[in-house]
Amino acid sequence: MIGSFPMNCQRPLILCVLVLSVVMDNTRALSLDGDALISFRTTILSSDGVLLQWRPEDPDPCGWKGVQCDPKTQRVISLSLPFHKLIGPISPDIGRLEHLQFLALHNNNLFGTIPPELGNCTELRALSMQGNYLSGPIPSALGNLSVLENLDISSNSLSGSIPESLGKLYKLINLNVSNNFLRGPIPSDGVLENFTESSFLGNLGLCGKQVNKRCDDAGGPSTDIQTPSSENQGGKKKYSGRLLVSTSATVGALLLVALMCFWGCFLYKRLGKKDGRGLAMDVGGGASIVMFHGDLPYSSKDIIKKLETLNEEHIIGSGGFGTVYRLAMEDGNVFALKKIIKMNDGFDRFFERELEILGSIKHRYLVNLRGYCNSSTSKLLIYDFLSNGSLDEALHERTEQLDWDTRLNIIMGAAKGLAYLHHDCSPRIIHRDIKSSNILLDGNLEARVADFGLAKLLEDEESHITTIVAGTFGYLAPGMQ
Repeated sequence: MIGSFPMNCQRPLILCVLVLSVVMDNTRALSLDGDALISFRTTILSSDGVLLQWRPEDPDPCGWKGVQCDPKTQRVISLSLPFHKLIGPISPDIGRLEHLQFLALHNNNLFGTIPPELGNCTELRALSMQGNYLSGPIPSALGNLSVLENLDISSNSLSGSIPESLGKLYKLINLNVSNNFLRGPIPSDGVLENFTESSFLGNLGLCGKQVNKRCDDAGGPSTDIQTPSSENQGGKKKYSGRLLVSTSATVGALLLVALMCFWGCFLYKRLGKKDGRGLAMDVGGGASIVMFHGDLPYSSKDIIKKLETLNEEHIIGSGGFGTVYRLAMEDGNVFALKKIIKMNDGFDRFFERELEILGSIKHRYLVNLRGYCNSSTSKLLIYDFLSNGSLDEALHERTEQLDWDTRLNIIMGAAKGLAYLHHDCSPRIIHRDIKSSNILLDGNLEARVADFGLAKLLEDEESHITTIVAGTFGYLAPGMQ
C-alpha cells in the first residue's frame, strides 16, 4: 500500500497519478471550436431541436448539424443555422471560432446585441444575421473582418450610427443594413461610398449621398427637400432677394388669381361632378403627396394624374374604414391605394402624426406604407400591392387549398409581424383588428400584416392599453376579448 512506502516515493507516485488523470481528461475533452459552439448553444433558450444533436462528449463538432469543418485541420469553417427558430442572445464565445468563414443565423428570433468578439473571426467571408430582433449598435470591430465579402444585418432593431471602420472592408461586395433604426451620416470614405440607397432603406435617420439626403449640422438628415427644382429655387432665393422684394406685389396678385382658379375648380368638382365615379374630387384643390423612405420614384404630379383616372373598375377590396384600389403606374409597377374619408376637423393633425409613425416602420412581415396623398376630403394611402390577396380569400374563396406547411409559414410570418409591432418598434403598436382579411400574401405566399391604421400607438413610457374597441364592425379581435 502507498501508506507503507517511504515518503520520498509517495510524492513522485502522486504526481504521476495527477499527470495521468490530466492527460486522460484532455483526450476526452471537446476541441476548442466545439467548446465555443457549446457556449453558443448554452445561451440559446429554445429552437426547433437542431441543437439537441450537439453533444459535449464528441471529440469534435464536425458531425453536428449546421457545422462544417476543414477536412485537414478539423477546425470549424462554417456555421449555418437559418430558419431554425433560435431564440436567445448570441454568445460572445462565437468569436473563438478563429477559422470561421461563413456564419448564417438569419431568419430566427435572436435578440440582444451583435457581439463585438465577431471581429476576432478574421477569416469570415460571409455574415448573415437578417430577420432577427438584434438591437444595439453595429460593432466597430466588424471592421477587422478584412476578407468579408457579404454582410447582411437587415430587418433587425439595430440603432446608432454606421461605424466608419466598415469602410475598410475593401473586399465587401454585398451590404444590406436596411430596415433598422440607424441614424447619422453614412461614412463616405472607403468602400461604403460604392453602395446605393438599396443597401440602407428603412433607416429614416440616415443621411449622406448614398441615400440622397444632405446631413444637417447635428449629423442628421436635413429637412430641406432634396429635389433639383427645390435646389434651384433655393439658389434663386439666395441671389435674388432684392428682386423678390420689388416684385412682391405682382406675385401677390398672381397668387390671388391662382387661388380664385383653384376655388372655382374645387366648387366645380364638388358641386358639378358629384355623380362621377373617379377620384378626381379627392385629389384636387392643392393635394400633396407625402412619400416615405423615398420608395415612390415618381413626381407628385405623375401620381396625382394617375389617381384621377381611378374609378370603380379599379376597386380590389373594401372594409369598414375605406375602399382599396389597384394603382398601376406607367412603368408597370403596381400599388394598392386605400381611400379613407376624413371624419372631423381634428382628423388632419391626428392622422398625419400617426401616418408619419406608421410610415417610418418597415419590417419583412408588415405591408409597407410607401406614402399618402393629403386632400381636402380624404386620405389616400399608398401601400405595396400583394398579388395573392388576403389569407381570408385564400382560405375561403379559392379552389386550391393551402397545404399545412404553407399555413404554418403564414402563421409564423404574421406572428413575427405582430411581435415586432407589439414589442420591438418605437412607439409600440397594438393592432386591435387582426383577422385573416388583414393578413395579405405576396407572390411567395409569405404573410404581411396589414391595416393597422386605426391601431393604438403606445409611447415607450406607456404601460396601459386603451379599452376603446376599434376595428371591424361586428368583430372583436382576440386581443380585446
